[in-house]
Amino acid sequence: MANKDYYETLGIERDAGEEEIKKAFKKGALKYHPDRNPGNKEAEDKFKEMNEAYQVLSNSEKRSRYDQYGTADAGGAGFEGSSDFSGFGGFGDIFGDIFGGGGGFSQRNQNGPRKGADLEYNLSLHFEESVFGVEKEISITRNEKCGECGGSGAKAGTTPKTCDKCGGNGQIKVQRNTAFGSFASMSTCDKCGGKGHIIAEPCKNCHGSGKERKNRKIKINVPGGVDTGNVMPLRGQGEQGEKGGPAGDLYINIRVAPHKTFKRNGNDIHIESHISFGYASMGTEIKVATVDGDVKYKVPGGTQSGTVFRLKGKGIPRVNGHGRGDQYVKVIVDIPKSLNDKQKDALKVFMEASGESIACFDESKKSFVDKILGK
Repeated sequence: MANKDYYETLGIERDAGEEEIKKAFKKGALKYHPDRNPGNKEAEDKFKEMNEAYQVLSNSEKRSRYDQYGTADAGGAGFEGSSDFSGFGGFGDIFGDIFGGGGGFSQRNQNGPRKGADLEYNLSLHFEESVFGVEKEISITRNEKCGECGGSGAKAGTTPKTCDKCGGNGQIKVQRNTAFGSFASMSTCDKCGGKGHIIAEPCKNCHGSGKERKNRKIKINVPGGVDTGNVMPLRGQGEQGEKGGPAGDLYINIRVAPHKTFKRNGNDIHIESHISFGYASMGTEIKVATVDGDVKYKVPGGTQSGTVFRLKGKGIPRVNGHGRGDQYVKVIVDIPKSLNDKQKDALKVFMEASGESIACFDESKKSFVDKILGK
């Protein structure tokens, strides 16, 4: 790699630290490693280049010479065409968390206890149920321990035998020697299928799986204040675990049906209340619907259409908290679309008392009057 930029090869800046160098090499080596690109000459060459760059930049003495002279070789010969990986001592350290010890793939036992799968359930609620909370009973189907074999998968009176090929691990190690070193990988045992044991006589009820499908009814206490999109986790109510692992969880997805009167916004409730032009002008006491029942509210005279007033503490309870939101009532002043003669006369009197001209109501301008009064 004479006359090549090691920093550019690893894709790092010239002031990169040790961890940054290691991270860059790890990323590139995973991508171009020969084991992941069998028969790919271009990937192999790229891997060699990255290895060479790493060997220099990860060594403070070599890096110092390279930065000063453009080569890390004391005699100036460089690394031209080098394919010697005998000095690739940092490989195991860098890839230890990915390939496991000795440069091989992870040998972590995949046959140990594993948590069961999680389940989901969509629960529909009425608006009032979501406000005050409710107890619901739901029915789910899940995998549970087979009642006949106790989860062993073996016929009653028999027991599974440890696999003699993998020793109960469920995996076997495959060692490969290449020009780049010795590499090990773990693969599923082909004799036991990764279970770690062999069942000579499977249970007739579960056919050797150790599980059976069962319908279960579960009672749920839904707290007041829940809303659409909320999720309630029920720990341990999911699928059975593997190899003695814990059961999964059951997640309840809340769906709340809309209400014809109440509109929810966070913990607040919004509604509209219609009153007449006369009541809006003179003031009145109205009956307002709330989730707790009807309440009375005094509307002051001169209230304009669109005015909003608040009923404190009449909103939605806060889930797992204290207090409630508020209810906001928007006043809508209804303007009549048509008037009878008596109403027209009364309105004319009101307009005259207000100093407004009623000349526009002459019979000669009836069409204009009809338009104004909605006739």
